[in-house]
Amino acid sequence: MEKVLPFLSVIVGFALLSKGADVLVDGSSSLARRLRVSDLVVGLTIVAFGTSAPELIVNIYASIKGNPDIAIGNILGSNIANILLILGVASILYPLTVTSNTTWKEIPLCLLAAVMVGILANDVLINGREPSELSRIDGLVLLVFFLFFMYYVVETVRKEKKRETCEVEFCPLIPDAPESEEKGEESQKKVLGLWKSIVFVVVGLGGLFVGGKWVVDGAVEIARMLGASETLIGLTIVALGTSLPELATSVVAALKKNPEISVGNVVGSNIFNVFFILGTSAVIRPLPFTSSTNADIGMAIFASVLLFAVLFTGKKHTIGRREGVLFLIFYIAYIVYAVIRG
Repeated sequence: MEKVLPFLSVIVGFALLSKGADVLVDGSSSLARRLRVSDLVVGLTIVAFGTSAPELIVNIYASIKGNPDIAIGNILGSNIANILLILGVASILYPLTVTSNTTWKEIPLCLLAAVMVGILANDVLINGREPSELSRIDGLVLLVFFLFFMYYVVETVRKEKKRETCEVEFCPLIPDAPESEEKGEESQKKVLGLWKSIVFVVVGLGGLFVGGKWVVDGAVEIARMLGASETLIGLTIVALGTSLPELATSVVAALKKNPEISVGNVVGSNIFNVFFILGTSAVIRPLPFTSSTNADIGMAIFASVLLFAVLFTGKKHTIGRREGVLFLIFYIAYIVYAVIRG
């Protein structure tokens, strides 16, 4: 019976992820309309931070328990999966249009995060000092960059509010009482009341968190039963498992033709993962890096560069089905490499 429980945990966890993502997308879309901010801003903040909660919990726990391989592999593996797997699947389901701001500001910031990990963690290559590690000072540097990112988001919201005021100066907020249906293709989505939107977001995040935890716990137990190494578990099963909330959310958002939440969720999660989660993990306990980890850092950098590059091929500022297939091919190749490396 004990051997069956991990499999049941994975199955029930996936069910919770699916329903949680559905509720979260509905709630966050309605919340964006109620607050008169773009879906992208909500995707970059509420959705991205919420769906990154599993990575945060796993990393804090791994840092306290002294399991740096899982803490590091979780973040690097998650960021690679977020771009290559999640955006790959989402763009195959529905082409993802990327805004100019995301193209020139948020995606480069996502790339900067990956590059900074490579620089801060390579003490041997940079200054010839051993051991290579992400120290507490390095962690504080990452947290400072996270504060800069939050300032950028606040400024983006302020500018959107200002622009909205200029365009519809005498237009009141949508009344909070009845639920309504807006006109046009974009707003065929139901607009919920403000408090109902908040409840949907909270319940959706809760479903993602619990579902993600059950899937990860079950998958890790299955992997250990099969004799997989801790590093491989961190880079693949734990990373993929903690990315399931992002996957479920981005896929549902794509199916509901809401590309801003799909893209904002992934880019925001990657920034949050490195600057806040990895930064916090390093502050709790310095994270030692081995030379083999550079291959994973390099893959995270490559994924960000690839994401930026494809926005200028085919239909400009759009991740289409062809690009999605390319992303998935690279992700499968990386997983095969990680398994062979062990």
